[in-house]
Amino acid sequence: MDSGAINPNLVASKISEIQQSLERLDSISSKGRDAFLADQDLIDSAKYRLITAVEAAISICNHITARRFKRVPESYSDCFTILHECGVVSAELAERLGNMARFRNMLVHIYWEIDDERIFDILTTDLVDFDSYIKEIVRFLE
Repeated sequence: MDSGAINPNLVASKISEIQQSLERLDSISSKGRDAFLADQDLIDSAKYRLITAVEAAISICNHITARRFKRVPESYSDCFTILHECGVVSAELAERLGNMARFRNMLVHIYWEIDDERIFDILTTDLVDFDSYIKEIVRFLE
């Protein structure tokens, strides 16, 4: 594989990781806000699955920006900006995914400051961004 070639197996594997996390997160959120907030195991699972989904999205992003566009992002959130600049994803999606990458950093580095209600809100409103991301990545690779 030449240095500019995108590895379709890597991308497919990371998309699968995102989809598996989304399925689990959907199952968690379907229990409702009160059940979620009362169950530390659900909260911990949600945090882990959010980190996993964001990490997989970042891995796809870094792979495409490095291989196809020969660019190295300065941060996780910057990677999505590069994808927008190169016409892979919309500006709105790049901004939302950049916010999710910053939130991932908070989950990893200052997790004790994260409000569990905010986690539930993300589960019920922001996960659609991952579906949009997958669609835009697949469209780009076709």
